[in-house]
Amino acid sequence: MEKEVDGILVAAHELKAPLAVLRQLALAFDEMDDRGEHIRSEMLSVSERAIRQVNDLTKVRRLEDGLFQMGPVSVRAVCDAVSHELNYLYGCNKKELSKSYRNKSKLVTANWDLLYSVIYNFLLNAMHYSDVNAIAELTVRDAKDTVKIEVRDYGPELPIDVWREMRRGWIEKPTSIAMRPGSSGLGLFIASRFSKYMNAQIGAVRHRNGTSFYVELPISRQASLF
Repeated sequence: MEKEVDGILVAAHELKAPLAVLRQLALAFDEMDDRGEHIRSEMLSVSERAIRQVNDLTKVRRLEDGLFQMGPVSVRAVCDAVSHELNYLYGCNKKELSKSYRNKSKLVTANWDLLYSVIYNFLLNAMHYSDVNAIAELTVRDAKDTVKIEVRDYGPELPIDVWREMRRGWIEKPTSIAMRPGSSGLGLFIASRFSKYMNAQIGAVRHRNGTSFYVELPISRQASLF
């Protein structure tokens, strides 16, 4: 498995520089007509996603070194930061993102960067696979001794074999996902690795008109003192 990840990482690094150039070129264009703006948004979406996944793959290989410190993290702050970064891409793709914070426990035990990537991948999937003008729903709520972060999309139903792996809390390797064209499952693979490192439970709920991906994180002991 590690050899497979290394192989992906080497190939991805070769693509990082041209992807960064592509992103800068897209941002440099002056005002364009609707078709031009659509093309630019697609260029930005693809390049942003690929660059972040290259960076996340690098982190996957570094997990075994224990370099990512755990501590109290504000769930809402991370969700706000991710949604703020993706607002532009959502707008360009004519998608909407709604947020609902119902959690009384504000802090969880996690690593900010790793949790950010987990939520980012969930929200990016929701944007990529939902129909035009569809609304992706980000919900945060308490669940026993954990805080549950859930992202509901309205795309194709998740295949049963991928759902089973998500239910187990572990994606063995990046695989193509039927009915979700263009997906290698890389984002889910990364999210599962990061969640496992943080002692968080990852999973998915299949709907007839989409999927809900979630991660449950332990409430911070520091928060419980208050």
